[in-house]
Amino acid sequence: MTRETVIETAHKRFDSGEFLKDLAALVAVPTESQNPERGADLRRYLDDEITPRLSAMGYECQVLDNPIAQYGPFLLAKRIEDEDNLTVFTYGHGDVVGGQEDRWQEGLDPWTLKVDGNRIYGRGTADNKGQHAININALATVLEARGELGFNSVILIETGEETGSPGLGELFRSKPELFEADVLISSDGPRVDPARATLFMGSRGALNFEMNVRLRKGAHHSGNWGGLLKDPGIILSHAIATITDARGQINIPEWRPSASLTPQVRKALADITVSAGNDAPEINLDWGEEDLSPAERVWGWNSFSVLAMTSGIPERPQNAIAPDATAFCQLRFVVGTEIDDIVPALRRHLEREGFGDIVEVGNDDGVAFAATRLDPDHPWVEWAAASIERTTGTPPAVLPNLGGSLPNELFARVLGLPTLWVPHSYAGCSQHAPNEHILGSTTREALGIMAGIFWDLGDQNWTDHDWARK
Repeated sequence: MTRETVIETAHKRFDSGEFLKDLAALVAVPTESQNPERGADLRRYLDDEITPRLSAMGYECQVLDNPIAQYGPFLLAKRIEDEDNLTVFTYGHGDVVGGQEDRWQEGLDPWTLKVDGNRIYGRGTADNKGQHAININALATVLEARGELGFNSVILIETGEETGSPGLGELFRSKPELFEADVLISSDGPRVDPARATLFMGSRGALNFEMNVRLRKGAHHSGNWGGLLKDPGIILSHAIATITDARGQINIPEWRPSASLTPQVRKALADITVSAGNDAPEINLDWGEEDLSPAERVWGWNSFSVLAMTSGIPERPQNAIAPDATAFCQLRFVVGTEIDDIVPALRRHLEREGFGDIVEVGNDDGVAFAATRLDPDHPWVEWAAASIERTTGTPPAVLPNLGGSLPNELFARVLGLPTLWVPHSYAGCSQHAPNEHILGSTTREALGIMAGIFWDLGDQNWTDHDWARK
């Protein structure tokens, strides 16, 4: 068996329908981690779907309870062929967001896999069941061909990523010996283009926060009180408008990560074209940081967003001046932005702009992911990019970090691993929305890419590469 025949065999898993049958069984389990009634389904996904697959591949599997009792469990699977071998950590999450069953287009159901042309529909196909199913199938292909992997494999499947990965950090810190490895090679997120293989080495951070203006109890008639009472919606709108200029360029100095756009990062992003497929929205070139390319704006810079905003009762407006107004906001940020200073910097800014005594800022929901990044010139990056190019014949897009957020900080900083992510989805996949899907063409190619990577990992003498060992 050669590398080429292993990749061909991986492609046949897709062509024969074997992979789709496997994925259909995973999609059928309604693993909505944000729904308290789905706790049994989260456990069933690990016990009945993933464990049998990995056990058949010679993995020792154990389900670990979440250190935070009300959240879902973890599956840890290990195949240790030789204690002296390179050890590769692979991660995935089996939980999904809400199915939104009544909002899918006619003929589609979130818990039933359906192929329509090049699209493969079902909740979790893109995020993340389809992605870790590809990796598990690729591992199985190499194992069947070689009789062994040629490296040690540690796989972790969690069931709470969509709720912020509660308990994952506590698990790593309390039992680090269970997760010892040399490198993380995993899959999540989208490619930069459906037709171009992509490699990224970290993720932007994310911090959600609220801005509130609370002026009084109860609403008051706008005819009797208009012009006499401050309007919280107007005040909050003006406060938000100071955060950026009219084209969305950030005005808060601490939120502008100039040092993060290193020459290495700019070089990596120089040949990247942002593309999300035929149904994607058109990029607004007149929005965001004026002196940056679109790729630098989304993968090398920070972005501020107003996720939702309310004043009064939008679904039933009254002729009254509202007592309060609330905006739910988010900062996506790259390495170089201090996560602990994001909200304090905003408060200092509002104070300077004259809103310090009237606009409250809080992070009550606790949603926060730190930013991480592996240097684009790291030897692991060069190795993985070369493996992908050997399979596809084309250099992959190399991103310093994903535009979205992942619990990558826990792998990079708590476990101390170099982190490599090979995404198998695309930005137009309707992730977190009705009609979630992956593309058949991308999925088929991804099975070959990952089979090539796993083959190459077991086909090299890593004792000659000091940088590869933790």
